[in-house]
Amino acid sequence: MTKNQYLNTLFTIIISLLVGGVVIIFMGFNPIEAYIQLFKGAFAGKFNFGGTLERFVPLLLTALAFAVSAKVAVFNVGVEGELYLGAIAAAWAGYSIVGLPKGVHIIICIGFAMVVGSLWAAIPGLLKAYYKVNEVCTTILLNYVAIFFTSYLVNNPLSAKTGVPQTPNMESTALLSKILKPSRANTGLFIAIAVLILVYWLVQHTTIGYKLRSVGLNPNYSDYMGFNAKRTMVIGMMMSGAIGGLAGAIEVMGIYGHFLDNFSPGIAFDGMLASLIARNNIKMIPVLALFLAVLKSGALGMERFTGVPKSLVDAIIAMFILLAAMEGLFMIKKWKKNKSSKIDAAKADI
Repeated sequence: MTKNQYLNTLFTIIISLLVGGVVIIFMGFNPIEAYIQLFKGAFAGKFNFGGTLERFVPLLLTALAFAVSAKVAVFNVGVEGELYLGAIAAAWAGYSIVGLPKGVHIIICIGFAMVVGSLWAAIPGLLKAYYKVNEVCTTILLNYVAIFFTSYLVNNPLSAKTGVPQTPNMESTALLSKILKPSRANTGLFIAIAVLILVYWLVQHTTIGYKLRSVGLNPNYSDYMGFNAKRTMVIGMMMSGAIGGLAGAIEVMGIYGHFLDNFSPGIAFDGMLASLIARNNIKMIPVLALFLAVLKSGALGMERFTGVPKSLVDAIIAMFILLAAMEGLFMIKKWKKNKSSKIDAAKADI
């Protein structure tokens, strides 16, 4: 991503907030006061700032999961399913395995979640790579399979037998430590940042990352160079699924302490939007994930103190996506114009 593209993203954020401000004026409220309360609700005090970080972590990881699959030209819409399966795998390992030291138990829970997520993502990856099956269809359908399967498990064999469909509480040794109490922010934040740095280094500075990027740009060329494009595509999808599973593990280990039926309000889809707006640029993903987390975290405070409905935040996010998409259209138009100019110049030389 060039310097101009970074500036364009910043400009898009500002424009979307300005449009939201105009809407607030038409609703009869003060936009400056509304935005002040929104940012106060996201940053003022440990509880509010912790709530923003709590939302930021799953958005960051699910966006990163989508970006990794995009590197091998696979549109992985199934991160939500991988998040659910990773969450229930971590919860099972957290309450069924006892007597382990805290650090070891946490690593085992995270490992279970990442393995389950990667194996689930391998299914559409194999179908895409070897049988040319559209990955959008398979991943969307597999989302429903994963969500309903975890719902069956938590209501039957893995049920805690309480009034709420959930697994038994995890052992204290499997839980992530809280930070910024009394909020639910936890040390999963540091795990997520470490994974972000690791994935960026892996994709941009290693042979594996070069193979992933090459397959995404031109699988035929990759085969010609001896990379085995099909296998690399599946590996990319499994990496994506592992990150999605990790996001689910952090949710149950750091937020709930057990797996709760239908706990995700579409977290992975919001993460996917953050990645798409960032054009799957790993360096930009934290910025966009934080922006969405701030809007969602501060919306309640804005509604409580100004009366502006928190649903307006969804409208601002939609406007932001629309403006980002329009920017992409302008880039395509510019590319076509440059291409036609080169063709005309070549004809003139002939």
